[in-house]
Amino acid sequence: MSKDIRKRAAELRRALHRHNYLYYVLDEPEVSDAEYDRLMQELIAVETAHPELVVPDSPTQRVGAPPLEKFESVAHTIPMLSLENAFGEEEAIAFDKRVRRFLKTDSTLIYTAEPKMDGVAVELVYENGSLKEASTRGDGYTGELITPNIRTINTVPLTLISSATVAIPSRLAVRGEIFIPLEAFEQLNKERLDNGESPFANPRNAAAGSLRQLDSGITANRPLEIFCYGVGTVTDLEFTSHWEILQALKALGFRVNPHSKPRVKIEDILIYYRGLLDSRHEFPYEMDGIVIKVDDLALQKRLGEKARSPRWALAYKFPATQETTRMLGIDVQVGRTGALTPVAHLEPVSVGGVTVSRATLHNEDEIKKKDIRVGDTVLIQRAGDVIPEVVKVITTKRTGVEKPFEMPAACPACGSKVLRLEGEAVWRCVNANCPAQVKERIKHFASKGALDIDGLGDKLVGQLVDKGLLKSYADLFALDKATVASLERMGEKSAQNLMDAITRSKRISLARFIYALGIRHVGEHMAHVLAGAFKALRALMAATAEELWTVDEVGPEVSESVRAFFDNPENQRNIAGMLEAGVALETEEVKKELLAGRTFVLTGAMESMTRSEAKARIEAFGGKVSSSVSRNTTYVVAGKDPGSKLDKAERLGVRVLDEKALLECLKNPAAY
Repeated sequence: MSKDIRKRAAELRRALHRHNYLYYVLDEPEVSDAEYDRLMQELIAVETAHPELVVPDSPTQRVGAPPLEKFESVAHTIPMLSLENAFGEEEAIAFDKRVRRFLKTDSTLIYTAEPKMDGVAVELVYENGSLKEASTRGDGYTGELITPNIRTINTVPLTLISSATVAIPSRLAVRGEIFIPLEAFEQLNKERLDNGESPFANPRNAAAGSLRQLDSGITANRPLEIFCYGVGTVTDLEFTSHWEILQALKALGFRVNPHSKPRVKIEDILIYYRGLLDSRHEFPYEMDGIVIKVDDLALQKRLGEKARSPRWALAYKFPATQETTRMLGIDVQVGRTGALTPVAHLEPVSVGGVTVSRATLHNEDEIKKKDIRVGDTVLIQRAGDVIPEVVKVITTKRTGVEKPFEMPAACPACGSKVLRLEGEAVWRCVNANCPAQVKERIKHFASKGALDIDGLGDKLVGQLVDKGLLKSYADLFALDKATVASLERMGEKSAQNLMDAITRSKRISLARFIYALGIRHVGEHMAHVLAGAFKALRALMAATAEELWTVDEVGPEVSESVRAFFDNPENQRNIAGMLEAGVALETEEVKKELLAGRTFVLTGAMESMTRSEAKARIEAFGGKVSSSVSRNTTYVVAGKDPGSKLDKAERLGVRVLDEKALLECLKNPAAY
C-alpha cells in the first residue's frame, strides 16, 4: 500500500469530520449533500480495499457494530447528579435567595440559563481528541456503556476539532442530552404502527429505547441527536464560568443549544422562561423547562452539592404536556370536505395548564392500530394550539368492560351515505350540502389565513346555517345588518362590526382567495404556488389537469382535486356570485417584484404568525427564505429567543428586523 493512499484516507477522514462540524454544529455547510456523499463513498472504497486503514473514529464506523450480549457498567469519575425542580416563579426566586443566603451575599448573582431538553442524559469521554467511551447517566454514579450506539449519532463528534481558541485536552468528559426531533418521532411512530408495533409514548421514551439497543444497527436507524451542556473530568483546560465551558465545547465540535442565555440576572431568567414557554411548540424538539446555573465556577464550588443534587443549579419545569385520563365516549365530527373524524370525550384533566375534555382519534385505522376502546385509560398529549390527541392505551388498567368502537354507517350530521375510497384512511359524507360540512367550509373561508372576517365565530356560523341564511360562503356577501342584528346574542353594534369586516374582506390577494375556497390538498403554501403560476383566477379555473401538473410542486393528487373543484357547477356559481358582490382579487404579479433579490433568515419564535406563514408571505413578494446566515443575507428576522443566528448577523453586519419591522416591510417593501 502506497503512502499516497494512507495520506488520502487521513485527508478524507479530516474533511468529513470538518464538514459534519460545519453542518451539525455551526449550520454553515460548505459543500452540497452530493459532494459530502462523494467524499464518504471515496473513503468507504479506500477502507474496503485496505481494511487495515479503518480506525474507530472513521466517519464510516457510525453504521453500527456487532450486537452485544449485554451492557457493561461504568463508573462516572464525577457523579452525574439530578437537579432540584421548581414549578413556579416563587420557587425560582426562592432558589436565588437560597443561593445568596448560602454564599452570605446581598449582591446580584449572574446565571446562565439553558433550555431543558426532554431527552436522555449521557457522558462522552474523549482521550487525545478521540471518542473512547460513552455511557448513560444511570443512577448518577454508575451508568451503562453504550459506546457503539453513541457512535451512530451524526451530531456526536468522533474526533474533536482543532481550534485557535481551545486546545484539544488529553482527556475530556462531556455531558449531553440525547433526543429525537418531533417530526422524526412522528414518522418513527407511524412506521411502528404500520408494522403492528406499539407506539412510543413520547420522544424521550423513544430516545431511551433507541440508546438501550444491544444491536447498534437498530440505533443507527433511529433519528437521534444531541445537545451538550457541561463537562465532567477535564485535563489541560481551565474555565472560570459555565458560559465559557459552553463556548469551549462549541469550539471543539460539540452542539450546544443556540437558545441558551448567557450571564443573566434572576429577573431576566423569569422573562426568558415565559418566552420559551410561550414559544415551546415552535421548536422542532421537546423541552420540559429551563435549567438555571450559577455562572461563576468558583461560586459553584463553594455552593457544592446536597445528597443527590447540586446547590448551584435548578430545573425550572414547564407544565406537563402529557397526562392520563379515562375515555368516556367517542363522537364523530364532520369536516368541510365531508371527512368523518372520531373524537374522544374524556374525563377532564389539566394538560399544560389547560383543562382537556376532548382529543382527536384521527381515523378508523388509527383507533384499530392503537386498539382504543370506550372506557379505556389513555395517555393524552397536547402540543401547541391543536386539539389534543390520544398517544396510547394503558392496557394494564383494563377491567374487561371496555367497548370497541365502530364507525357509523351513515353521516351523523345529515344521515347521508358515507364511503371510504380505496387508498384513503377516512370515511366521507357524500352530501355536499350536509349542514356540518357547510358550517366548516364557511368557518375556513372566514379564518385568519383566508378572508380573515373578524367576529364570525363558530356559534354565529351555526345560527346562520341552521336558520337557512347561509347555504355557502358566497352567501356571506348577501347578508344585511338587520338580519344579523336579529340573531341571538347579536345587537346593532356587533352586526355593524361584522358587516364592516365582510366589506373589508372583499379586497384580497389571489393566493388567500384560493386558500379560502377550501379545495382539498390546497393549503396556504400550495395556494401561493398556484397563484404565482396562473396569475389570475380565470386562468386557474380554465387550466387542465395536465397544465396544473406541470407546475412545480403540483402533483397528480392536487391537480385532480383542483380540476374537480372548478368543474363543480355549484362552486362555479359561488365564485361568480362573490365576484358580482364586489370581491376584488389583487394580482400577485406586481408583488412578486417587491422583494426580488432579497434573502431573509428567520430565527426565534414569532407572535403574530408561524414561521411557515412568514415564509409564505415573504415568498409571495418574491423574497427568498434561507436557513443559514451569510454575507449574502439581506435581513435576519429575530423573534423571541433568536439564538446564534442573531449573533452571526451582528458579526457580519447583516440588518436585523424584529417582527414588527417585518410586517412593515411586507406592507411597504420599498421603504426597506
